[in-house]
Amino acid sequence: MRRSRLAAVGLAAATFTATAVSLVLGAPSATAALSNNWYAAAPYLMPQSNNPPDPVTVMNATGLKAFQLAFILAPNGGGCSPTWDGTSAVSSDTAVAGVISRIRGAGGDVSVSVGGYGGTKLGQTCGTVAATAAAYQQVITKYSLKAIDFDLEEPEYENTAAIANELGAAKTLQANNPGLFVSVTMPGTAAGTGWFGTQLIDQAKSIGFSPNNFSIMPFDGGFNGGSSQVSALEAFHGLLMSHMGWDSATAYAHEGFSGMNGKSDAAEMFYTSDFQTVYDYATSHGLGRFTFWSVNRDRACVGTTDNGVCSNVPQNDWDFTKFSVRFAGATPPQTTPPVTTTPTTPGNGSCTAAEWDRTKVYVKDNVVSHNSHKWTAKWWTQGEEPGTTGEWGVWQDNGAC
Repeated sequence: MRRSRLAAVGLAAATFTATAVSLVLGAPSATAALSNNWYAAAPYLMPQSNNPPDPVTVMNATGLKAFQLAFILAPNGGGCSPTWDGTSAVSSDTAVAGVISRIRGAGGDVSVSVGGYGGTKLGQTCGTVAATAAAYQQVITKYSLKAIDFDLEEPEYENTAAIANELGAAKTLQANNPGLFVSVTMPGTAAGTGWFGTQLIDQAKSIGFSPNNFSIMPFDGGFNGGSSQVSALEAFHGLLMSHMGWDSATAYAHEGFSGMNGKSDAAEMFYTSDFQTVYDYATSHGLGRFTFWSVNRDRACVGTTDNGVCSNVPQNDWDFTKFSVRFAGATPPQTTPPVTTTPTTPGNGSCTAAEWDRTKVYVKDNVVSHNSHKWTAKWWTQGEEPGTTGEWGVWQDNGAC
């Protein structure tokens, strides 16, 4: 899906970039992870092109705390080293690192998206799963990432070897970076996704890889408003059940929506009312992700109709981003019924609750023991250790036991 991603490369905001560069002295410092529902709600932002808005301005105006930065690609001249947009080497980057530092300094965090529609992908050039994973590990390490998105599209989407490299790398990164939130994003069709999408899901199943989320992009494919997108999401839910072998609740909890705000490349029109329709479906069915392309476009067109920098529909600035904030604050998807326990006086008795397990999914009101304390989950979580997630911690400390 084209998504007008590089239509305005020359319009990068000078003050935004200059501020970012002036603040960075190296890689951004590590921060405590946000809860997974923030990474699952992070909208896409191109930090170096398509006239990027100041992310802190967006955060202050909406309450947003997470962005999905795009895109990591292979170098335009070939090779197996990660770059931003095919041109800026991650190894020597200071500009995007500065953007990340500003976001974290304002209480937020980022996920990074690899792939996208344009350019050459690392899965195409690195040759092996191990080499592809090593290239992406450089990105995770450089920016101290807690989340990563694999946006698998054309032409890589149709390349069996490249997709095997990408999914194999995603599985490796998931294993080597405990708690890493991993999403996989692919084109959407009225049938959920197309032949190559079902092949992608089958490949994930064959290697034993289950990401936190599989998302479809229901646009640029003959869609007509939110109801057609909901229909595609429901069809995709069926594909996840039949191809991954999941029950209905598990499939919903691992399913996501990645929309396009405003006018799509195929001249489909998606208004805030359409986002509301999909949002209602996503929250009522317990979908695990709700995102869109892009924050760069989340403003009315003034003096231009460039689809890369404005939406071409009536709106106020950041109207679509506010859906991300609402989704992050909504009840996260539940894969098991919540467990209600009788409160006990902190410090009395022994730790009778089961020990926290990094690999297990917990939901609101689940109770665990860890480091001789009793903890209660505030919302859906996996891999977030009690007592180590700082201000945005998902675990409520009920005291020593």
